[in-house]
Amino acid sequence: MSTQTSPTPEHAASEHTASKHVTHWIGGKPFAGEAERRGDIHEPSTGRVSGTVDFASPAEVDAAVAAARAAFPAWRDASLAARTRVLFRFRELVDAHRDELARLISSEHGKVVSDAAGEVARGLEVVEFACGIPHLLKGGFSENVSTRVDAYSILQPLGVVAGVTPFNFPAMVPMWMFPVAIACGNTFVLKPSEKDPSASVRLAELWAEAGLPDGVFNVLHGDRVAVDGLLHHPDVRAVSFVGSTPIARYVYETAARNGKRVQALGGAKNHMVVLPDADLDLAADAAVSAGFGSAGERCMAISVVVAVDPVGDELVAKIRERVAKLTVGPGDDPASDMGPLVTREHRDRVASYLDSGVAQGATLVVDGRETPVRGGRGEGFWLGPTVLDHVTPEMDAYRDEIFGPVLSVVRAGSYEAAMELLAANPYGNGTAIFTNDGGAARRFQNEVEVGMVGINVPIPVPMAYYSFGGWKDSLFGDSHAHGMEGVHFYTRTKAVTARWLDPSHGGVHLGFPTNG
Repeated sequence: MSTQTSPTPEHAASEHTASKHVTHWIGGKPFAGEAERRGDIHEPSTGRVSGTVDFASPAEVDAAVAAARAAFPAWRDASLAARTRVLFRFRELVDAHRDELARLISSEHGKVVSDAAGEVARGLEVVEFACGIPHLLKGGFSENVSTRVDAYSILQPLGVVAGVTPFNFPAMVPMWMFPVAIACGNTFVLKPSEKDPSASVRLAELWAEAGLPDGVFNVLHGDRVAVDGLLHHPDVRAVSFVGSTPIARYVYETAARNGKRVQALGGAKNHMVVLPDADLDLAADAAVSAGFGSAGERCMAISVVVAVDPVGDELVAKIRERVAKLTVGPGDDPASDMGPLVTREHRDRVASYLDSGVAQGATLVVDGRETPVRGGRGEGFWLGPTVLDHVTPEMDAYRDEIFGPVLSVVRAGSYEAAMELLAANPYGNGTAIFTNDGGAARRFQNEVEVGMVGINVPIPVPMAYYSFGGWKDSLFGDSHAHGMEGVHFYTRTKAVTARWLDPSHGGVHLGFPTNG
């Protein structure tokens, strides 16, 4: 384990040398203590270690929660105007630094810079939504519900809330959570992925520059020790999570058992149904874009194309033609369409589905292991776009969430057979249908048991003012992310009944109160 010390704290997360060291952000500044454990940060395109990141112990978890708890009363009581001014300043700072953030993300995740810039832009949309918090927090009022009695409801923050976020979107997914939570008057502890931690600390620095009070936003790095510390901590009121289904279920069960409000977004196996009347060129473009963007490391990636007879052969040929034109290379190379995967272990796991798919009867149409890489493969975590055809529901490539650049094509004899396939799948995150038949599209959106639906749109990620979330094993808890569901998740409702009496009153009355 490295004994390397932290650089000067002002921009610890912004260095791009092998000496980069990322530590926690607690109480408005980088953590000054010595970490008991550290992990390596890799540069996926070369495989080299580019720095280290501290792993939180229970003591650091307690320190971050304590800082958030201490900051909560003053932030809760800050006026909506004061909160909004900070949010607007934060929005402007993130926008001004979007290129820097994109390059930070690319250097640690591997995705191409343009894709990382898109991630920052989608996160900014949630910040912009949260800037409207004075309107979003308006309660209800009913005058004279009984004689000279008024009733009204108010939305109040919960207290300290936590977010546990994945490696695939180190800026966007946290920004689904903390802008709304903080705007509602809560204080926040973020536990990002230890694989690409720098963007979260840079965002913390921008919050501080925007004038957010110390302790309102904190960042803890690490592994299960940090996560379990937050799930069990008595001062954490709510937990938001995005990750795999087994961990989402664990987070939901553990946090709920400890009396916390939970939204835990799990895994996905997103199907794209292509009907015979669809524009096959449009469908092939969409399948390649949605299947291989960010090397398939998206929870909303299309991983299964359901080709309804008789279009399968023609559609696969068009997909193969487009895949051959993709350029795989380092994320900071403007010529690259797709970068490497995030770690060597993940690359090896994803690549294993090529062999298992063929062994179980699939046809390997495009083998990503043979894809040329700009500048050479070196020791990077490379796997090019891969297409498996004639995949069936019994195969591992179909049943598992691969989370990589492997597109499976399943043949279906009819619309009804395609719908049976989707209904039987345990995941219900996102789906899409490609058709020129409005009736079929409307029937699909009505019948499909999936939380987010695209009609001739392959990645139906909702805008910030709508909610993001799946059904079935893709969500544990009642609330989706951002939008008004995010506001409701990060607040609790208080109902008030008030009567202001005249100087004289009617005296004691022991009967049950009724509306008169």
